[in-house]
Amino acid sequence: MRDVLNGALHAVDQVLLGKQHAVRLAVACILARGHLLIEDLPGMGKTTLSQALARVMGLSYQRIQFTSDLLPGDILGTSVFDRNSAEFVFHPGPIFAELILADEINRATPKSQSALLEAMEEGQVTVDGATRPLPDPFFVIATQNPVSQSGTFALPESQLDRFLMRLSLGYPSMAAEKALLLREGRRARLDNIEPALTRDQLHRLQQAVPEITASEPIIDYILRLVNRTRESQVCAWGLSPRASLGLLAAARAWAMLEHRGYVIPEDVQAVLPAVVSHRLRASEDPAGHGGGGLAQWLLNGVSAV
Repeated sequence: MRDVLNGALHAVDQVLLGKQHAVRLAVACILARGHLLIEDLPGMGKTTLSQALARVMGLSYQRIQFTSDLLPGDILGTSVFDRNSAEFVFHPGPIFAELILADEINRATPKSQSALLEAMEEGQVTVDGATRPLPDPFFVIATQNPVSQSGTFALPESQLDRFLMRLSLGYPSMAAEKALLLREGRRARLDNIEPALTRDQLHRLQQAVPEITASEPIIDYILRLVNRTRESQVCAWGLSPRASLGLLAAARAWAMLEHRGYVIPEDVQAVLPAVVSHRLRASEDPAGHGGGGLAQWLLNGVSAV
């Protein structure tokens, strides 16, 4: 499977130039069966990354544009009365795809945002009292604009905690942007992407992630990191058990990308900022902008040995 993973990473790298680390984190998130939140300014490649991942993994793809007037039924689907059969027939919404792009999720109201909670946690949705399973695999990649921009609704902590990782792509390097300007644009590169792996191969990779060895010292290291957030007055609240499980799963997925069958401290350190930054808030940061700094504070304050 090494060649398969390398091929998938290389294909996405050719579309999103100069963002190899972010691409690796996104792929690790999918391997760990997690959902991904990308926060950045418009035009940075958030949508392009989601489309490239869907294409390279051969997944069905739906984009949902979140707006202030979006309703939960627009996401989940609705039941419509059929005169011929004299009964209500359910019409699935765009949530019934393997990879969902929830574009500009924080422009929708909290009611519409909450329509994703059951889907992200349980892999199913309940509409009109009936529970319907979602495809397997099922991933949500959500993008959001900075909360300082007008027309945004901050995601509640319960929603943020459903995302395994949060990334920020940032501006490309000058060399990467020059290559983008000199050669064909992102759209043309995206159209040329071919699937690098099948659904069966993706399933096998996902099933192999929990089998990657995490020794007791690695588990203790993760516990020390988590407990520091709970015991220190620096954090408004500590990381949840879901966060510690997510950190371990992400570290295992990162080890897989490094072609190792065991986790080392560097794997935990590589994924920790993406896993914890959206889950933490500084005690003296009511606006919630300090998660990235707290991630570095954690890494600096907890020894791996």
